Amino acid sequence: MARLKVWDIIYATRRLRTLGVVGDLAAVVATALALLVRLVIDPALPAGFPYLTFFPAVVLIAFFFGLRPGIVCAVLSGLAAWYFFIPPFYSFEMTSPTAIALAFYLFIVAVDIALIHIMHQAAARLREDAEETALLYEQQRTMFQELQHRVANNMQFVSAMLRLYKKRAGDDPAAMLTALDDARVRLDTMSRIHRYLHDPASVSRPVGDFFRDLCAQLLEAAGAKDVRVTIDMPPVQFDLTRLTPLSLIAVEVITNALKHAFPDGRGSIALSLVQAGDRMVLTIADDGRGMSPGVPGAIPADGGSLGMKIITSLAAQLGGTISYEAAHGTTARIEFDAAG
Repeated sequence: MARLKVWDIIYATRRLRTLGVVGDLAAVVATALALLVRLVIDPALPAGFPYLTFFPAVVLIAFFFGLRPGIVCAVLSGLAAWYFFIPPFYSFEMTSPTAIALAFYLFIVAVDIALIHIMHQAAARLREDAEETALLYEQQRTMFQELQHRVANNMQFVSAMLRLYKKRAGDDPAAMLTALDDARVRLDTMSRIHRYLHDPASVSRPVGDFFRDLCAQLLEAAGAKDVRVTIDMPPVQFDLTRLTPLSLIAVEVITNALKHAFPDGRGSIALSLVQAGDRMVLTIADDGRGMSPGVPGAIPADGGSLGMKIITSLAAQLGGTISYEAAHGTTARIEFDAAG
């Protein structure tokens, strides 16, 4: 604890050490005070001790005001001690004893100033390391809280999805088995998507590249060799909070299209992302046979199906809405806040 307080004191002097000319003026004042004290106590001192009050002045100035003021104080103090307290007094005559005394003084103050300067640099590095450690800790804590929140959301989503399956199956054992198998497939898909999402190399890429690889995996899994997917998205990045529901929506819509939109196994699916003001729109369109006859913007005939409810729930996680068109194929539009 005491060591930490010393480092805190050293760090607290950082503003004084950036004052420039003020530090030089402090060096002059400290030298004058040291000279005054030395003159006052001189009658009580035995012969010698020319630097008695000047050493503390140099140390204090170097500690509180930095390297240059410390050197200024050392030079002025050395000249004052030489002139007033090293014989022959009141002159700058250089003799052998004077040279030895001055060399001794220069060595001591040089060591003191150098050690203080090194100590300040070490304290600055220590403070930087401590701040970086605190920042990393805060980032880790935030990431852990975000992960906990995301896990809780995913568990709630799975629970809601299973309730929908239970409601759809009713009391029919065959329907229940089908529902369980369907739930298994959906959960397995979600698991693969989450593993892919939590790969740092995937999340750090532009969203267009992410969806391009995601669609390639879906086409390969479905064996849809004659279905072409085009991606038209700006080079933006989404955090996991938005990328997770968006990718799950895309998986649901594209999987549904691969199952039902192309009876002959041929067709195309286009994904695009545009920003309109403070909103973004993800469009997923296929040129298949369409969900049902209807007008643009109409809710599909199977709008109450489990898949549509899942998509609507995922869109709600984004604070967004989803709409459909059933003309010349099927188009799903997911609109959400651009700022997240």
